[in-house]
Amino acid sequence: MCGIVGYIGNNDVKEILLKGLEKMEYRGYDSAGIGIRDDKDVKVFKEKGRIADLRKKVDMSFDSTIGIGHTRWATHGVPEVVNAHPHQSSDGRFTIVHNGVIENFEQIKNEYLGDIELVSSTDSEIFVELISTFANEGLTTEVAFNKALKTVHGSFAVGLLDEADAEIIYVAKNKSPLLLGKGEGFNVITSDAMAMLQVTNEFIELMDGEVVLLKKDNIVIKDSEGSPVERDSFYTEIDESDTEKGTYDHFMLKEINDQPGTMRNIIQEYQDAEGSLKIDPAIIKQLKDADRLYVIAAGTSYHAGLIGKEYFEKWAGVPTEVHVASEFVYNTPMLSEHPLFIFISQSGETADSRAVLVEIKKLGHPALTVTNVPGSTLSRESDQTLTLHAGPEIAVASTKAYTAQIAVLSILAQVAARELGRNTDFDLMQELAKVTTAITAIIDDAPKIEQIVDEYLSTTRNAFFIGRTMDYYVGLEGALKLKEISYIQAEGFAGGELKHGTIALIEENTPVFALATQEKVNLNIRGNAQEVEARGAKVCTISMDGLDQDGDTYVIPPVHEMLTPLVSVVVYQLISYYAALHRGNDVDKPRNLAKSVTVE
Repeated sequence: MCGIVGYIGNNDVKEILLKGLEKMEYRGYDSAGIGIRDDKDVKVFKEKGRIADLRKKVDMSFDSTIGIGHTRWATHGVPEVVNAHPHQSSDGRFTIVHNGVIENFEQIKNEYLGDIELVSSTDSEIFVELISTFANEGLTTEVAFNKALKTVHGSFAVGLLDEADAEIIYVAKNKSPLLLGKGEGFNVITSDAMAMLQVTNEFIELMDGEVVLLKKDNIVIKDSEGSPVERDSFYTEIDESDTEKGTYDHFMLKEINDQPGTMRNIIQEYQDAEGSLKIDPAIIKQLKDADRLYVIAAGTSYHAGLIGKEYFEKWAGVPTEVHVASEFVYNTPMLSEHPLFIFISQSGETADSRAVLVEIKKLGHPALTVTNVPGSTLSRESDQTLTLHAGPEIAVASTKAYTAQIAVLSILAQVAARELGRNTDFDLMQELAKVTTAITAIIDDAPKIEQIVDEYLSTTRNAFFIGRTMDYYVGLEGALKLKEISYIQAEGFAGGELKHGTIALIEENTPVFALATQEKVNLNIRGNAQEVEARGAKVCTISMDGLDQDGDTYVIPPVHEMLTPLVSVVVYQLISYYAALHRGNDVDKPRNLAKSVTVE
């Protein structure tokens, strides 16, 4: 969601910015633009739509060695060119790119900008006009920038150009992610390290409240009081080739196919030389000290958390609650005496989850983040981090990060069980190896799953996913995958709940996907399937080998019953992929969605 890039150095900036923006297309956006300086002034090029559309508008006839760029996901104002970034002050002096939300933009407009005619509907234009207003009072750009930062309330990552100074990009952040990148004779800013791997793999973390003067041969970081800050850089482990889709038609298909490799990575990373499960002792202490776990997540990560709850409670005997982050922060339940908060986030930048983290830190509670991006905001600000080792995930619809989350949570729960003296009576790593084989078999069956899409989803506008116990949680994820990329209205339900109202929506040939991998409720979910079938539904039953019956549509290979969510979901991922593909949708970049949700 929204991306920023910036460069100052000796090389021509246009292609660097455009390539950087292309690397962040996965985040979700509806318009894009760049602001670059020629010999005299800053020229802005922006366009609605894709970076490819922006390229056509950029004047490539002159060289520029300083510039900023942005991909916008609409918050204030519709997706139109006038609302795209960068925004310029009315006098043309200042040019800004901004991620986040300025909560008091209306008050600022009324108090400071009464005589200025605004051209967009954005809070970002108000931000740059505020800086300009303060500068026109005689303040230096740095002082005006700082004063504006102290005036606005909300979240922001900002890059600012001053037409009167070709040697500096002014940078700041609060809540929204932003990195500084270092190079020989140049420096950069970026919302995502992947965007600037083309020029550097050395980065510096920027913290909330800090202000940066970015020059081609120097980076000056100051805290909120103006005192200099020294901070070591780090080198990202991401290989630029990891962000390419290779021979696959789409990133989503590549990432579905990456899942066996991801499972192998996790198995390797989370066991010691003797084959025992390996978790940082500090995390083990957190678990042993906790009387209740609070899992905080959103979307797909929330669904992974629901399955994690089963592991923590059934294996380790630790009471666990799973909460939607955006609700928890404003409607916090009564907490136990010694809670441990577990934040699950693919990107580690989810704004709703970070809002919860900020509040629980004020209360002094410990926090553990499970994420695919070490060094991300949630990772830095939590006490401990567990990394997914899934590699970059580019497609908006999460696949390999979801299964990695479940696998890592299963390992954490097994370690908790071991440390608390509970015997789970099976070798988790051996079972995860079987899961890896089963996922591979399903991926090899992709043509069969594509046929299921042809039969069940070729013309429908809606679909239902039903299951019981853990299969219900997988159904929630299956429905989310289908709706987010195929735009088919899909809902997941506990099988027994359909007859409490929703069965009224069943019509002739309504697709219902029924998942049957849990022995104790196998007959129950089949009864639910018969109930909807009797009312005209077209039922697709997906079962596990050993629980299958004649007439089942697809049978997954047998794995440990508690680990079936890692396998059955791959069928739903492929169903979603082919449903979107057959409808001609943009599989990797579905409409209105963003990969990294960095605003509340």
